[in-house]
Amino acid sequence: MRGQLLATLRGPETRASTAPVPANAEFLGIRLTLGTVLRPHPATSIVDGYVPFPVTDSGRVVIGGEAWEAPTYDNVEQFVRRLRDAGLLVRPRRGIDDHIAGHPEGRPSSRTLQRRYRTITGLSQTAVTQIDRVNAAATMLRHGRDWRGVVETLGYFDQAHLAHALRRYVGHTARELQAGDATVSFLYKICPRPGS
Repeated sequence: MRGQLLATLRGPETRASTAPVPANAEFLGIRLTLGTVLRPHPATSIVDGYVPFPVTDSGRVVIGGEAWEAPTYDNVEQFVRRLRDAGLLVRPRRGIDDHIAGHPEGRPSSRTLQRRYRTITGLSQTAVTQIDRVNAAATMLRHGRDWRGVVETLGYFDQAHLAHALRRYVGHTARELQAGDATVSFLYKICPRPGS
């Protein structure tokens, strides 16, 4: 609807999805780092989903029972800082892996570590690795790299393995990405090899 403000929190996604884009719509996205949580919405509760936030008549966004000034390009950093200062936006003080492993009872089992990781991020470590790798592949393809080089650099078994990952996580083929025909949001430039 023209002039209407909508605010949502999207969860981590395990597959490519499409979003409707009405004519003349403007979007502002705030991408949270892996492990960052907006209370009271843990990542596990919104995997492949979203939570709509109410918007007041005066255009304020209601989060955690309080009405906040809607973020704009000019105030987005202050918006995030205010949410953090109010205790609504939290993330582990140490890295995710350190947070998961650092417990006084000693080194937990690998199964316990996996469960803690999923609890914090909403995804398994394997899924996160696959998503990082396919983002790197998509970025390389968009920058003109041949699929053979992508397969070799990122450790895919073959073209079919790469194609399957691209369809699942990005929703486009290597050819579409190379031709620039694919509209893809949230692709970001990362190191050619995830984790490096």
